[in-house]
Amino acid sequence: MTRPQMTDYRSYYARYVDLVPEEDVLAAMQQQAEVTARQILQFAERADHSYAPGKWTVKQVVGHMTDTERVFGQRALFFARGDCAELPSFEQDDWMVACDFEVCSLESLLAEFQAVRRGHELFFRHLPHSAWEGRGIASGNPFTVRALAYIMLGHERAHLQVLQERYS
Repeated sequence: MTRPQMTDYRSYYARYVDLVPEEDVLAAMQQQAEVTARQILQFAERADHSYAPGKWTVKQVVGHMTDTERVFGQRALFFARGDCAELPSFEQDDWMVACDFEVCSLESLLAEFQAVRRGHELFFRHLPHSAWEGRGIASGNPFTVRALAYIMLGHERAHLQVLQERYS
């Protein structure tokens, strides 16, 4: 599989695609699992910490990663199956108000993220080659299935960078 082209996603998402230099996004997703677990679990003693007032806690960051993984995965499913319905956007801050990640352990939030990711890895592995080129509109923007796989992994890596830079 080739890397996504700029026509496969809106330029806003380039920051995520750029964090995935690997050609084989599925192998990269699989290898990322251990890195992600190690990096997140280093915050176990400070899981309810945020780096500034009004910013998300470590737990909320992990919960957001899972929510976003699900949204991107749903988009990929629709587009891979040829469904042309335009999909809605989501407002991450509104979603955060509607959930209470604070009552969960960091370990359980990580396990949930890993389970959702593993499901997406299997979904992507079972796609016929042609489905990777599936296109659709979400949040008013065009995406291909291929781009969504790269965006998923890049989004994860972006939040791991934020955790390392601002929460350590």
